[in-house]
Amino acid sequence: MNTETKNIYKELGISDKVYQFSREILDGLSPRFDEIDKNTEYNQLKVIKAMQDNKVSEACLLGTTGYGYNDLGRDTLEAVYASVFHAEDALVRPQITCGTHALALALMSNLRPGDELLSPVGKPYDTLEEVIGIRPSKGSLAEYSIAYKQVDLLENGGFDYEAIKKAIHEKTKLVTIQRSKGYQTRPTLSVQRIGELIAFIKEIKPDVICMVDNCYGEFVERIEPTDVGADMVVGSLIKNAGGGLAPIGGYIVGKKSCVENAAYRLTSPGLGKEVGASLGILKDFYQGIFLAPTVTAGALKGAIFAANVYEKLGFKVVPNATESRHDIIQAVEFGTPEGVIAFCKGIQAAAPIDSFVTPEPWDMPGYDSKVIMAAGAFVSGSSIELSADGPIKPPYAVYFQGGLTFEHARFGIMKTLQSMLDAGIVSL
Repeated sequence: MNTETKNIYKELGISDKVYQFSREILDGLSPRFDEIDKNTEYNQLKVIKAMQDNKVSEACLLGTTGYGYNDLGRDTLEAVYASVFHAEDALVRPQITCGTHALALALMSNLRPGDELLSPVGKPYDTLEEVIGIRPSKGSLAEYSIAYKQVDLLENGGFDYEAIKKAIHEKTKLVTIQRSKGYQTRPTLSVQRIGELIAFIKEIKPDVICMVDNCYGEFVERIEPTDVGADMVVGSLIKNAGGGLAPIGGYIVGKKSCVENAAYRLTSPGLGKEVGASLGILKDFYQGIFLAPTVTAGALKGAIFAANVYEKLGFKVVPNATESRHDIIQAVEFGTPEGVIAFCKGIQAAAPIDSFVTPEPWDMPGYDSKVIMAAGAFVSGSSIELSADGPIKPPYAVYFQGGLTFEHARFGIMKTLQSMLDAGIVSL
């Protein structure tokens, strides 16, 4: 790297020790990055083909107000998503406020009183606990007499097929499969493994609805869960699929009947997908999914870089430095709250927005412990942008993700290392 670049790192607070240590890590990652670039090329072309096949035009970038009847851009965008995911239908709306809302919408619209929801991959993400009613909350599935059953993963991260078979019965209506790890240190599920699980479940009960929480996983692989039998795939537009440009929104893709149910729940019985103004943000949605494969690749490279840095320092990282990747999240287990906090301070200090503020743990809605979050993002809460967060409870793990470019992700990890070095938590 040239002297000018090294000097600007120094101006940004990176010491020679951190710079040299990071440089040595990066030099060994070229073969893995080349593989990511090959997948990115494929996924980029897949998105372009979907946009061309559905005849996206300049008129599609315009928005509607009011009821949103006959919104060409909205309807075409949903056709693009259906094509990208090889699905029958899609619901892609700014009225879906976040990933948790998208998941709640998919569940509440496709389950009825007396049905049972099964999670065969252990505990779902924290914010879904109140949706389901594991933690009592107003409006939960439990309040509507929808039961919940859970089968934990085996100690080695495998599926407990025998227990899953026993858990499925006549009232099992929907199976929810969380692809990413959430605030756990279990392995992320590959699309292939998700497909194997779905095939096993469908063999036992063919009419059960299999839903996949796809958050953080889009475009990491060449295929998506709808390619391996998922009836519904759900995600957030301020994660991978929005490419860093979508200012809000979520999506549900899959079987037409499942998507229709979700649309009627989102708006109203009798209205469904026919209403819902796009409010002038369609250009960001279209350009976001166009950029999503490349943006996701940068975040994925950042996660691999982080894993290699912190594994070399002796910390437990999930996935480890050499494992295959199936989402953009990198977990690092520090064992102390000080490690989590110092890491998040480094991420915040690397941000283009609010780099001068200090993140602190707080009682965030939907969580059962204090949570610290670091993100200086152009879109508030966007976790495809450089960000890190974690609950302040054992095993004191931090979850790092994002970076609209690899260069920013790399700088963010260098700042975390500098923060921890300055705090005396690590030594080089």
